[in-house]
Amino acid sequence: MKRRDFLKTAGGAAALAGTSPLAAALAGCVPDSSRDIPFTVWTWVHGNRDYHADEWRRRFARLREAGFDAVLVGGGDIELVSAAAHAEGLEYHRWFWTMNRNGDAWAQENHPEWFTVSRNLESSLQKPPYVGYYRWVCPSRAPVRDYLSGRVGELAANPAVDGVHLDYVRHCDVILPRGLWETYDLVQDIEHPEFDFCYCDVCREQFAALDGRDPLEIPDPPSDEAWRRFRWDSVTGAVRELAAAVHAMGKPITAAVFPTPTVARTLVRQAWDEWPLDRFFPMLYHSFYLEDIEWIGDGVREGVAALADSHLADGPSPGTPLNAGLYLPVLEPAELAEAVVTAREAGAAGVSTFEMHGLTDDHLAALKGIVG
Repeated sequence: MKRRDFLKTAGGAAALAGTSPLAAALAGCVPDSSRDIPFTVWTWVHGNRDYHADEWRRRFARLREAGFDAVLVGGGDIELVSAAAHAEGLEYHRWFWTMNRNGDAWAQENHPEWFTVSRNLESSLQKPPYVGYYRWVCPSRAPVRDYLSGRVGELAANPAVDGVHLDYVRHCDVILPRGLWETYDLVQDIEHPEFDFCYCDVCREQFAALDGRDPLEIPDPPSDEAWRRFRWDSVTGAVRELAAAVHAMGKPITAAVFPTPTVARTLVRQAWDEWPLDRFFPMLYHSFYLEDIEWIGDGVREGVAALADSHLADGPSPGTPLNAGLYLPVLEPAELAEAVVTAREAGAAGVSTFEMHGLTDDHLAALKGIVG
């Protein structure tokens, strides 16, 4: 029986039994050996809504009743929103845009040299690729690392914050997910120079010191293994410093990452399976890649396997949990249930939905019944 047909059958049986369709589905298809593994449900939240404390509590109570465990909140008043989350029994993790510093007026005004440079030698500050908010700082620069470490350390020091969640912790997309090519009227079957970062003076000098070559003089930079590795290591080095700053405050650090280690390395110079984080949230947004829900399971399996095999002294602990990121705009309630079952069957430690305000009552009804 196909999973979609199974869910329909399980949903009917659950209705008769008075339990949720998803709870029945999970009980029927998850092996006994997996049922004791905590399975946590999270959601990203845009926190800059003009809500009073009572409204935040109402919205978070709605989540908790459906089985959510934690929220990843970007923007808004930390104390106000975290107090509402905690009052309803949810963890509050602060969602932090890392290398993308579009809203950081201080950095833009005082340190324009921090921003990444394309192979065309154009700054992402002056000429952001794709969209106007794609302004990225360079992870190779020590002052950038110090600045970002200070920012996340300050967040972690706040007693209202249970953890720090990184986003945009990568380079600009050198190639967009296939489902977005038409949106931008692009064909990206090769790495085009206007989307290929970073070729700033610091990156070129550091690579030359390691390798003896200027990356701009490499005949085909996209195919050069050493130059690719340099960009992966540049981001990874920055993440290690950010993780140290958060861990020094006794808090966990997590990150939203691209779907799999393979996709992440290829599209955004992100070797996330080498990062010393406490939980990973791969954005398994299947529609972006013109894939179906089964692909979510494939992505989970690759990520879980990579983390299980981690042996780097300064990398993730073996078996670091992975929560599958799910994109609500393309998931009807029954499809959301199917995606959660798919992720759990594949070994995910949980899921996270993007984002809270897209969760309808029907979505929550489909989710109700998920427990650790």
